[in-house]
Amino acid sequence: MSLRVYDTRRRQKLPFEPVHPKRAGMYVCGMTVQDKPHVGHMRYAVAGDVMRRYLEAKGFAVTYVTNFTDIDDRIIDRANREGVPFGDVSERNMEAFLTYADLLNIKRATHYPRATEHVPEIIELIQRLIAKGHAYASGGDVYFDVRSYPKYGELSGRKLDELRSGVRIEVGESKRDPLDFTLWKGAKPGEPSWPSPWGPGRPGWHIECSAMAMKYLGDTFDFHGGGQDLIFPHHENEIAQTEAATGKPFARYWVENGLVLLSGTKMSKSEQHFFLIEDVARQVEPQVIRFYLQSTHYRSPIEWSEERLREAGTAYARLRAALATGERAVGAQDGAAAGSASARGASAAEPTGLQAEIEETARLFEESMDDDFNSAKAQGHLFDLAKAINRVAESDASTPSERAALPEASRTLRRLGETLGLFWGAQAEETAAPDEVQALVRQRDEARLQKQWQRADDLRAKIEALGYVLEDQKGGTRARRKP
Repeated sequence: MSLRVYDTRRRQKLPFEPVHPKRAGMYVCGMTVQDKPHVGHMRYAVAGDVMRRYLEAKGFAVTYVTNFTDIDDRIIDRANREGVPFGDVSERNMEAFLTYADLLNIKRATHYPRATEHVPEIIELIQRLIAKGHAYASGGDVYFDVRSYPKYGELSGRKLDELRSGVRIEVGESKRDPLDFTLWKGAKPGEPSWPSPWGPGRPGWHIECSAMAMKYLGDTFDFHGGGQDLIFPHHENEIAQTEAATGKPFARYWVENGLVLLSGTKMSKSEQHFFLIEDVARQVEPQVIRFYLQSTHYRSPIEWSEERLREAGTAYARLRAALATGERAVGAQDGAAAGSASARGASAAEPTGLQAEIEETARLFEESMDDDFNSAKAQGHLFDLAKAINRVAESDASTPSERAALPEASRTLRRLGETLGLFWGAQAEETAAPDEVQALVRQRDEARLQKQWQRADDLRAKIEALGYVLEDQKGGTRARRKP
């Protein structure tokens, strides 16, 4: 199965046809840095990172661009309240985003463009739009003429006449039509500004992404991402202004991610309805945060709750414990390399047992990711291989060929997990416990997931009788030797 991608604009899954062979260009709308990053920001970052990693695993050279909006009314207001330059607010919050992106194993972007560093490109794009009759200057501002672009509303499915109903021109605006949007905003006294043909001012929000995407990826590129809350008006306006200027398609695939919800409502800074990632990371292991954020298909919303985080921690601990079990088998087996070669030789004709499960997991993993980057389904297949590793490692009935395949099984589990950005850094403490204890921990985890509380208590007692205590945390269960 070749990669198929759902395009928001065309409302269907389509075969991925890159603009350039074996290359992929991605632009993901980043955060406006008036405040610290919250969990919702990490969702778009993880979603984009999963796509990028999978494309690279398939042999594509990916140019990945994600921006920072480092100047807007909210940043200026925050700076004025604190009595500091606006750049101080922007810099500290950009640094915070990068710190926590690193913590969640999100690969650094190829480029992190900022609006303030691309004012010349933005002005040049606005001039092109004015020259083509798609924009006009008025009172120190410049506006895009929405009705000059016939395809407006194609991405969001909205109609112009419906949009116009109830829309009013705000005080201080001098647009011709209430639907027209700002490309250049004339500066008020005391505000940061840049010189332009229309007077001092700063870029509008939408125009910065068009100018920066085209600078680093060209007039047409492959993927444009960001949260689904940006589909209208931000992405809609990006399409209109860019395609009006170039006469070419902008992004081939619009791949917006679902939002993080709290009690069914979108996380929102303006309404103080969010969890800062710095607060969450103090309580939950970063690997578990990432695992949970990609445990739902990227286009679907995901509910943020302590209970679901605990469940994710328990589930992820099962994966890591199986990986450790398989990797310990590498050093424990004499002649493991020869045994694995023998197993592979046997499987070339007709794989059986663990070898067959390795190959089936790899096939199903790829099939899932080829289906619109379905990381949730792909992660599910990792558990099938983990279960097979545990079965072979713990059963006296396992055949020599199956035991010989354990190293390959663990390598496959690690390779597939790393394709999703999992299994980085040091192994968790519980992997140091002996196999007997690990088996009981896994059984107890399963019992807790099934809400079999009495069985879970009995298993805890067995573990403690072996000299270990359990620590149930949001990031999973830890087994450590009694002091």
